[in-house]
Amino acid sequence: MFSTDELPMSAPFTDTLRTDTSALYTDLYQLTMLQAYFREEMTEEAVFDLFVRRLDGRNFLLACGLEQALEYLETLSFSDRNLSYLRKQGTFADDFLEWLGDFSFTGDVYAVSEGTPVFPDEPILEVVAPIGQAQLAETFLLNQMTFQTGIASKAARVRHAADADGSDRLVADFGMRRLHGTDAAMKGARAMYIAGIDATSNVAAGEAYGIPVTGTMAHSYVEAHDRERDAFRAFADTYPETILLVDTYNTLDGVRKVIDLAEERGEAFRVRGIRLDSGDLAALAGDARRLLDEAGLEDVMIFASSGLDETKITDLLDRGAPIDGFGVGTKMGTSADRPYLDSAYKLCGYAGRPRMKLSAEKSNLPGRKQVFRQYDGQTAVRDVIATSDETLDGTPLLDRVMAGGERTDAGASRPLDALREHAAARVAELPDRLAALGEAEPFEVVRSEAMEQRLASTREHLQQEMTADPAR
Repeated sequence: MFSTDELPMSAPFTDTLRTDTSALYTDLYQLTMLQAYFREEMTEEAVFDLFVRRLDGRNFLLACGLEQALEYLETLSFSDRNLSYLRKQGTFADDFLEWLGDFSFTGDVYAVSEGTPVFPDEPILEVVAPIGQAQLAETFLLNQMTFQTGIASKAARVRHAADADGSDRLVADFGMRRLHGTDAAMKGARAMYIAGIDATSNVAAGEAYGIPVTGTMAHSYVEAHDRERDAFRAFADTYPETILLVDTYNTLDGVRKVIDLAEERGEAFRVRGIRLDSGDLAALAGDARRLLDEAGLEDVMIFASSGLDETKITDLLDRGAPIDGFGVGTKMGTSADRPYLDSAYKLCGYAGRPRMKLSAEKSNLPGRKQVFRQYDGQTAVRDVIATSDETLDGTPLLDRVMAGGERTDAGASRPLDALREHAAARVAELPDRLAALGEAEPFEVVRSEAMEQRLASTREHLQQEMTADPAR
């Protein structure tokens, strides 16, 4: 057992990496390869790209997770506790473990800003570092950036669905209780806020990231009182501007009790809204709105929850449901329709030479890169994947966010509100068709002539070497 004074001050919810364990957030084979590189004295500079191969049900992705990636890299080290554990595995030699004791990341990182829309094969992040350092980072970088990018991309769809008719509806993250552990709930809330979700029910995420927190009440609170009317009265006494949950027994009877409460309190009535959490939400919202308006409660909002996602929100609004806000939980927080991305972290250069895989459907683009986003007026129309030394028309998306293992100005921590504003501005630049929930005509992504030449020459070189040396 640990005493409380032995626990790090950051435990458990500040979302700060613990440097005494972070190096072990990796797959075993990263460490075995690292030892092999050490044995072979392979220390030259490598280039690794993190990208997504295909969209699968999305018309664009929203890059997210860079802050955690850089925090990991700038603090990456092996503690005595780590080394003791690895020694017990019987796999790692003493001289290698001694070398690990002085390990740190000394490379460069290039990345797109969080909140930037990205497309298949475009580097979201590029690591340029001695090969062992770049290799070791793979697991953690994929873990954090894949998850947050996936959740941000889902949340962007929910945000658009709620506002598609030009209204500015409240959308809150209610997903914590069913997300896949507390780390997912924390990082998910962060990603959703960057993508445009207004608030979260997750109090720890609110404290850690400065996200507005929100919540209403549970059915259990109503059930614990002998009468629904008494539950509403007591809760409104404690929280005068609350939202009351009206569907515990009979939704419209619950609405009528809220109206009775308003009549009882007169000008002292300050309840902001009612929440619908079951049944035919569109029909119930219409009936509730009629009852409230007839009672002179036009300012009382209607908030809806219950298994919502972008498709259900679109259906509700298409049916004319007078809903002012949505609580979206499980399906957004788990990205239920697309729970993972086909992301990859691939070697594309080593020792000054471009490298690539030739595997069918899993090949990658060789060498260092830059992506240029080109515009027609204010609308983005094309991305060009180029070599890193090219200068083309358009806006370059990759910035150097880390140099020599330290953050640059471009990689400095940014307030979430700034990332949120960046995301909204960049998404607004995309062609309207990409906002569709169904599959749209793909955004144009092309390779520059120099990139095509590098790809062809690298592939030809590898094929020639395999022909000359079949044992390769």
